[in-house]
Amino acid sequence: LCLLQASRLEDLRVKLENEGLVNISYVVVNHQGTSSQRKFHLLKESVSDYIAVYQQDEQQADVWTTLNGNKDDFLIYDRCGRLVYHLGLPYSFLSFQYVEESIKIAYCENKCGNCSYTEPDIDGVCENITKKADEKLAEVEPKPNGQHAHHHSLHRHRHHH
Repeated sequence: LCLLQASRLEDLRVKLENEGLVNISYVVVNHQGTSSQRKFHLLKESVSDYIAVYQQDEQQADVWTTLNGNKDDFLIYDRCGRLVYHLGLPYSFLSFQYVEESIKIAYCENKCGNCSYTEPDIDGVCENITKKADEKLAEVEPKPNGQHAHHHSLHRHRHHH
């Protein structure tokens, strides 16, 4: 994760927390290479203590390879540790909404089936998120001109594994 992405991840963490999405674990995995290891302290300074920054050892098996991922990928897991989304470039750029939307879906929907760790008090938070998403759709939806009323919906682009 580059330094800009790291600081944007911190901004996203704060935004989601302010919207009521709490108890989410964030982990940044730094590259094994020497140049990345030298920049580790800069990466760590780009985020708060609420985001763990993990430095791989050069001798260990590469975490990204083990998870079938690449640099700048986002792997989003549910509360039960099941992979819900694996977003690669360009979908992983935090200037887009894909990562944020994927986190919200993993948080609010039982995409991979029921999970015994679901928090009992998330209904209100998730109801607000769903309502806001519907309002956003309504804003961008074309108004019928009286002749033909076609329903258009936005499709989220997601990589699901």
